[in-house]
Amino acid sequence: MKQTFLSIGECMVEMAPNADGHYSLGFAGDTFNTAWYARQLFDRNWDIAYLTAVGQDLMSDQMVSFINNAGINTSFVQHLEGCTVGLYMIQLENGERSFAYWRSDSAARRLANDPARLVAGFGSANVIYFSGITLAILSLCGRSTLFDAIVSARQKGATVVFDPNLRPRLWDSTDTMRQTIMQAASISDIVLPSYEDEAMFFGDGTPDDTARRYAGAGVTTVVVKNAGDEAVCLCGGEFSRFTPERVDDVVDTTAAGDSFNAGFLATYLDTEDLRASMSAGAKLAARVISERGALIKL
Repeated sequence: MKQTFLSIGECMVEMAPNADGHYSLGFAGDTFNTAWYARQLFDRNWDIAYLTAVGQDLMSDQMVSFINNAGINTSFVQHLEGCTVGLYMIQLENGERSFAYWRSDSAARRLANDPARLVAGFGSANVIYFSGITLAILSLCGRSTLFDAIVSARQKGATVVFDPNLRPRLWDSTDTMRQTIMQAASISDIVLPSYEDEAMFFGDGTPDDTARRYAGAGVTTVVVKNAGDEAVCLCGGEFSRFTPERVDDVVDTTAAGDSFNAGFLATYLDTEDLRASMSAGAKLAARVISERGALIKL
Protein backbone atom coordinates (compact mmCIF):
# COMPACT_ATOMS: atom_id res chain seq x y z
CA MET A 1 0.00 0.00 0.00
CA LYS A 2 1.24 3.49 -0.87
CA GLN A 3 2.39 5.60 2.08
CA THR A 4 2.80 9.36 2.19
CA PHE A 5 5.67 11.38 3.65
CA LEU A 6 4.42 14.97 3.87
CA SER A 7 7.00 17.71 4.42
CA ILE A 8 5.81 21.19 5.43
CA GLY A 9 7.61 24.48 5.09
CA GLU A 10 9.12 27.04 2.77
CA CYS A 11 10.99 26.44 -0.45
CA MET A 12 12.96 29.50 -1.57
CA VAL A 13 14.89 30.76 -4.55
CA GLU A 14 18.55 30.00 -3.87
CA MET A 15 21.46 31.99 -5.26
CA ALA A 16 24.53 29.79 -4.72
CA PRO A 17 28.16 30.58 -5.59
CA ASN A 18 29.96 28.54 -8.23
CA ALA A 19 33.66 27.74 -8.19
CA ASP A 20 34.26 30.56 -10.68
CA GLY A 21 32.65 33.14 -8.39
CA HIS A 22 29.44 33.45 -10.38
CA TYR A 23 26.06 32.58 -8.88
CA SER A 24 23.53 29.98 -10.01
CA LEU A 25 19.79 30.13 -9.42
CA GLY A 26 18.17 27.15 -7.78
CA PHE A 27 15.47 26.26 -5.27
CA ALA A 28 15.96 25.01 -1.71
CA GLY A 29 14.82 25.30 1.90
CA ASP A 30 15.27 23.13 4.96
CA THR A 31 12.15 20.95 4.81
CA PHE A 32 12.21 20.90 1.01
CA ASN A 33 15.84 19.74 1.07
CA THR A 34 14.81 16.78 3.22
CA ALA A 35 11.93 15.99 0.86
CA TRP A 36 14.33 16.17 -2.11
CA TYR A 37 16.68 13.59 -0.60
CA ALA A 38 13.78 11.52 0.72
CA ARG A 39 12.44 11.16 -2.83
CA GLN A 40 15.80 9.79 -3.96
CA LEU A 41 16.13 7.42 -0.98
CA PHE A 42 12.62 6.18 -0.19
CA ASP A 43 11.27 3.39 -2.38
CA ARG A 44 8.38 3.95 -4.77
CA ASN A 45 5.86 2.67 -2.26
CA TRP A 46 6.26 6.10 -0.67
CA ASP A 47 4.65 9.25 -2.03
CA ILE A 48 6.87 12.20 -1.07
CA ALA A 49 4.75 15.36 -0.90
CA TYR A 50 5.43 18.99 -0.06
CA LEU A 51 2.97 21.39 1.56
CA THR A 52 3.66 25.09 1.14
CA ALA A 53 2.26 28.26 -0.41
CA VAL A 54 3.64 30.16 -3.40
CA GLY A 55 2.56 33.13 -5.47
CA GLN A 56 0.98 33.30 -8.90
CA ASP A 57 4.02 34.76 -10.65
CA LEU A 58 6.52 33.21 -13.06
CA MET A 59 9.13 32.45 -10.38
CA SER A 60 6.54 30.63 -8.28
CA ASP A 61 5.52 28.58 -11.33
CA GLN A 62 9.15 27.70 -12.02
CA MET A 63 9.57 26.58 -8.41
CA VAL A 64 6.53 24.32 -8.49
CA SER A 65 7.69 22.82 -11.79
CA PHE A 66 11.09 22.14 -10.22
CA ILE A 67 9.50 20.41 -7.23
CA ASN A 68 7.22 18.37 -9.45
CA ASN A 69 10.05 17.38 -11.78
CA ALA A 70 11.95 16.07 -8.76
CA GLY A 71 9.19 13.51 -8.30
CA ILE A 72 7.67 15.29 -5.30
CA ASN A 73 3.89 15.58 -5.10
CA THR A 74 2.81 19.23 -5.45
CA SER A 75 -0.92 18.66 -4.82
CA PHE A 76 -0.58 20.43 -1.47
CA VAL A 77 1.08 23.58 -2.86
CA GLN A 78 -1.26 26.55 -2.64
CA HIS A 79 -1.02 29.46 -5.11
CA LEU A 80 -1.82 32.81 -3.47
CA GLU A 81 -2.63 35.99 -5.34
CA GLY A 82 -0.42 39.01 -4.73
CA CYS A 83 2.44 37.00 -3.23
CA THR A 84 5.73 35.60 -4.39
CA VAL A 85 8.43 33.28 -3.01
CA GLY A 86 11.36 34.10 -0.74
CA LEU A 87 14.98 34.35 -1.87
CA TYR A 88 18.30 33.73 -0.15
CA MET A 89 21.95 34.06 -1.14
CA ILE A 90 24.71 31.78 0.14
CA GLN A 91 28.10 33.19 1.03
CA LEU A 92 30.89 30.65 1.59
CA GLU A 93 34.14 30.87 3.55
CA ASN A 94 36.23 27.73 4.08
CA GLY A 95 33.19 25.56 3.49
CA GLU A 96 31.07 27.33 6.11
CA ARG A 97 28.07 29.22 4.85
CA SER A 98 26.28 32.39 5.80
CA PHE A 99 23.04 33.65 4.31
CA ALA A 100 21.32 36.83 3.24
CA TYR A 101 17.50 36.57 3.03
CA TRP A 102 14.65 38.33 1.26
CA ARG A 103 11.48 36.63 2.48
CA SER A 104 9.21 39.20 4.18
CA ASP A 105 6.51 38.82 1.48
CA SER A 106 6.90 35.08 1.04
CA ALA A 107 3.64 33.28 0.37
CA ALA A 108 4.84 30.42 2.58
CA ARG A 109 4.19 32.61 5.62
CA ARG A 110 0.51 31.96 4.91
CA LEU A 111 0.72 28.18 4.45
CA ALA A 112 -1.32 27.54 7.61
CA ASN A 113 -3.98 30.22 7.12
CA ASP A 114 -6.58 27.70 5.88
CA PRO A 115 -7.35 25.05 8.55
CA ALA A 116 -9.50 22.97 6.18
CA ARG A 117 -6.66 22.76 3.68
CA LEU A 118 -4.28 21.50 6.37
CA VAL A 119 -6.75 18.87 7.55
CA ALA A 120 -7.25 17.68 3.98
CA GLY A 121 -3.50 17.54 3.36
CA PHE A 122 -2.75 15.73 6.59
CA GLY A 123 -5.57 13.22 6.11
CA SER A 124 -3.52 10.96 3.84
CA ALA A 125 -0.14 11.45 5.53
CA ASN A 126 1.58 8.55 7.26
CA VAL A 127 4.55 10.74 8.23
CA ILE A 128 4.41 14.50 8.82
CA TYR A 129 7.71 16.37 8.82
CA PHE A 130 8.22 20.01 9.85
CA SER A 131 10.86 22.25 11.39
CA GLY A 132 11.49 25.22 13.62
CA ILE A 133 11.82 27.34 10.50
CA THR A 134 8.36 26.21 9.40
CA LEU A 135 7.05 27.56 12.69
CA ALA A 136 9.16 30.72 12.73
CA ILE A 137 7.77 32.09 9.47
CA LEU A 138 4.15 31.67 10.57
CA SER A 139 1.98 34.08 12.51
CA LEU A 140 0.95 33.13 16.04
CA CYS A 141 -2.46 32.12 14.70
CA GLY A 142 -0.83 30.10 11.91
CA ARG A 143 1.30 28.18 14.40
CA SER A 144 -1.74 27.35 16.48
CA THR A 145 -3.63 26.15 13.39
CA LEU A 146 -0.69 24.01 12.32
CA PHE A 147 -0.32 22.50 15.80
CA ASP A 148 -4.03 21.63 15.93
CA ALA A 149 -3.84 19.90 12.55
CA ILE A 150 -0.72 17.95 13.54
CA VAL A 151 -2.27 16.80 16.82
CA SER A 152 -5.37 15.62 14.97
CA ALA A 153 -3.32 13.73 12.37
CA ARG A 154 -1.18 12.14 15.08
CA GLN A 155 -4.27 10.96 16.92
CA LYS A 156 -5.33 9.24 13.70
CA GLY A 157 -2.02 7.38 13.45
CA ALA A 158 0.43 9.67 11.63
CA THR A 159 4.06 9.69 12.80
CA VAL A 160 5.26 13.24 13.46
CA VAL A 161 8.91 14.17 12.85
CA PHE A 162 10.34 17.54 13.93
CA ASP A 163 13.71 19.22 13.34
CA PRO A 164 14.04 22.19 15.75
CA ASN A 165 16.41 23.99 13.34
CA LEU A 166 16.92 26.98 15.64
CA ARG A 167 17.16 30.29 13.79
CA PRO A 168 16.71 33.11 16.32
CA ARG A 169 16.72 35.86 13.69
CA LEU A 170 13.36 34.59 12.47
CA TRP A 171 11.70 34.90 15.89
CA ASP A 172 10.53 37.95 17.82
CA SER A 173 12.49 36.73 20.86
CA THR A 174 14.65 33.84 21.97
CA ASP A 175 12.13 33.00 24.69
CA THR A 176 9.34 32.69 22.12
CA MET A 177 11.56 30.45 20.02
CA ARG A 178 12.40 28.16 22.94
CA GLN A 179 8.81 27.91 24.14
CA THR A 180 7.44 27.17 20.67
CA ILE A 181 10.14 24.63 19.90
CA MET A 182 9.37 22.68 23.05
CA GLN A 183 5.65 22.88 22.34
CA ALA A 184 6.29 21.40 18.89
CA ALA A 185 8.46 18.67 20.38
CA SER A 186 5.69 17.70 22.79
CA ILE A 187 3.43 16.73 19.87
CA SER A 188 6.17 14.87 17.94
CA ASP A 189 7.30 11.25 17.87
CA ILE A 190 10.80 11.79 16.44
CA VAL A 191 12.91 14.91 17.05
CA LEU A 192 16.17 15.58 15.20
CA PRO A 193 18.02 18.51 16.88
CA SER A 194 21.55 19.77 16.18
CA TYR A 195 23.66 19.91 19.33
CA GLU A 196 25.59 23.09 18.45
CA ASP A 197 22.35 25.10 18.20
CA GLU A 198 20.78 23.46 21.23
CA ALA A 199 23.82 24.18 23.40
CA MET A 200 23.81 27.81 22.33
CA PHE A 201 20.12 28.56 22.86
CA PHE A 202 19.05 26.03 25.51
CA GLY A 203 22.34 25.84 27.42
CA ASP A 204 22.74 22.07 27.11
CA GLY A 205 26.10 20.91 28.41
CA THR A 206 26.29 17.71 26.34
CA PRO A 207 24.35 16.00 23.52
CA ASP A 208 22.99 13.65 26.19
CA ASP A 209 21.44 16.67 27.93
CA THR A 210 19.75 17.70 24.69
CA ALA A 211 18.37 14.20 24.21
CA ARG A 212 17.07 14.02 27.79
CA ARG A 213 15.36 17.43 27.54
CA TYR A 214 13.38 16.41 24.47
CA ALA A 215 12.62 12.98 25.89
CA GLY A 216 11.32 14.76 28.97
CA ALA A 217 8.83 16.57 26.72
CA GLY A 218 7.41 13.19 25.71
CA VAL A 219 9.39 12.50 22.53
CA THR A 220 9.81 8.77 21.89
CA THR A 221 12.94 8.99 19.71
CA VAL A 222 15.51 11.81 19.86
CA VAL A 223 18.51 11.87 17.52
CA VAL A 224 21.04 14.59 18.35
CA LYS A 225 23.19 15.50 15.36
CA ASN A 226 26.65 16.73 16.30
CA ALA A 227 28.41 17.84 13.09
CA GLY A 228 31.38 15.49 12.70
CA ASP A 229 31.43 14.38 16.34
CA GLU A 230 29.53 11.61 18.10
CA ALA A 231 25.77 11.64 17.50
CA VAL A 232 23.49 10.25 20.17
CA CYS A 233 20.02 8.78 20.10
CA LEU A 234 17.71 8.35 23.06
CA CYS A 235 14.89 5.90 22.39
CA GLY A 236 12.77 4.22 25.00
CA GLY A 237 15.12 5.42 27.74
CA GLU A 238 18.20 3.84 26.14
CA PHE A 239 21.10 5.66 24.45
CA SER A 240 22.68 4.67 21.14
CA ARG A 241 25.83 6.38 19.88
CA PHE A 242 27.45 6.78 16.49
CA THR A 243 30.67 8.49 15.45
CA PRO A 244 30.75 9.34 11.72
CA GLU A 245 33.83 9.09 9.56
CA ARG A 246 35.80 12.31 9.29
CA VAL A 247 35.20 14.44 6.18
CA ASP A 248 38.44 16.20 5.25
CA ASP A 249 37.29 17.97 2.09
CA VAL A 250 34.33 20.08 3.23
CA VAL A 251 33.12 22.22 0.33
CA ASP A 252 29.70 23.48 1.47
CA THR A 253 27.85 22.59 4.67
CA THR A 254 24.48 23.75 3.32
CA ALA A 255 21.78 21.09 3.90
CA ALA A 256 24.05 18.89 6.05
CA GLY A 257 21.38 18.45 8.71
CA ASP A 258 18.52 18.28 6.21
CA SER A 259 20.20 15.47 4.28
CA PHE A 260 21.09 13.62 7.51
CA ASN A 261 17.40 13.68 8.40
CA ALA A 262 16.42 12.16 5.06
CA GLY A 263 19.08 9.47 5.28
CA PHE A 264 18.13 8.61 8.83
CA LEU A 265 14.39 8.49 8.16
CA ALA A 266 14.67 6.48 4.94
CA THR A 267 16.36 3.69 6.90
CA TYR A 268 14.59 4.07 10.25
CA LEU A 269 11.04 4.08 8.88
CA ASP A 270 11.88 0.85 7.05
CA THR A 271 13.97 -1.02 9.63
CA GLU A 272 13.79 0.78 13.03
CA ASP A 273 17.52 0.01 13.27
CA LEU A 274 18.91 3.07 15.06
CA ARG A 275 22.58 2.48 14.42
CA ALA A 276 22.08 1.70 10.73
CA SER A 277 19.83 4.75 10.44
CA MET A 278 22.35 7.11 12.03
CA SER A 279 25.05 5.68 9.79
CA ALA A 280 22.90 6.23 6.70
CA GLY A 281 22.21 9.82 7.73
CA ALA A 282 25.87 10.55 8.40
CA LYS A 283 27.01 9.05 5.10
CA LEU A 284 24.54 11.10 3.12
CA ALA A 285 25.45 14.31 4.96
CA ALA A 286 29.15 13.63 4.31
CA ARG A 287 28.49 13.31 0.61
CA VAL A 288 26.36 16.47 0.48
CA ILE A 289 28.93 18.68 2.22
CA SER A 290 31.58 17.50 -0.23
CA GLU A 291 29.77 19.30 -3.07
CA ARG A 292 28.42 22.78 -3.67
CA GLY A 293 24.78 23.67 -3.06
CA ALA A 294 21.97 22.30 -0.95
CA LEU A 295 20.74 19.73 -3.48
CA ILE A 296 22.82 17.13 -5.28
CA LYS A 297 21.84 14.17 -7.39
CA LEU A 298 22.59 10.87 -5.67
